[in-house]
Amino acid sequence: MKEITLNIPKDFDLDEGETKKFLAAKLYEAGKLTLGQAAELAGMSKTEFADILSGFGVSLINYSSSEILRDAEQF
Repeated sequence: MKEITLNIPKDFDLDEGETKKFLAAKLYEAGKLTLGQAAELAGMSKTEFADILSGFGVSLINYSSSEILRDAEQF
């Protein structure tokens, strides 16, 4: 696994686990990670990770409007 070091000022009260979950959720939302990859980054199962997404304002259904329109045209 690749390791990234992030220097955070001491006065920031960030929990490592919550920061990983937030980062994973936002990378999933941006389409940079699959659900499985994001869950792995967060240290959770896919089901557990899917359950916490809404707490970060992220939808489990991660389709762009153009993808939805393209899929709808097929019917």
